[in-house]
Amino acid sequence: MLLTTGQAADELGCAVTTFRRLVHAGLLPGLTRRGVRVVVPLEVVQALRARQPTPLDRLDANEIAVLRVDTAQPTNEPDRSWIGFAATLAPNDLLKALRGWWRCDAASVAAGEVLPVTLSGYVVAVLTGLERREKNSKGRHAFPDAVLAGYVTDLARPTKHLTAPAARDRAIANLLLGTRLTSHSGGAVAYVRTGSAAN
Repeated sequence: MLLTTGQAADELGCAVTTFRRLVHAGLLPGLTRRGVRVVVPLEVVQALRARQPTPLDRLDANEIAVLRVDTAQPTNEPDRSWIGFAATLAPNDLLKALRGWWRCDAASVAAGEVLPVTLSGYVVAVLTGLERREKNSKGRHAFPDAVLAGYVTDLARPTKHLTAPAARDRAIANLLLGTRLTSHSGGAVAYVRTGSAAN
């Protein structure tokens, strides 16, 4: 059975624009076109609905930051060609596309030691290596040593690619990738309590 994007969004209880971000990011398998409409296999939507919440209680920090991104868009910035997430980007390009200057509590981001990257409420990438931070004249912060610990190219299975050199970072990425992580923020960076035993 095939669903339109509107039907798929209804099944998941989200806005159709939210679901279309997953489509445009290349994260869903088995998509076909019927005229101008994209249709999605029902089993893909069911797999998305079955994705487990992020096991935040297994992280050491009391609170972590969450980077909320959109689908990758071309940019004219001198050091990168894209900003945002797409499953088709090579790891080096994806890291550049995710690493930027944000309005955030830089100390809190660094203290969390891990930065899940979410698209439409699913963890699609994980950044680590957040210890060193810089601040620009506009009050935005960057983490120049950030490492792409892992990312997904298919949310239905999910298909994970663990890319960090350090085993600990790969393990954290494996734990978080493909899970559902709800966060609320007026900007790119949100903060969530972990419910960790370390609290």
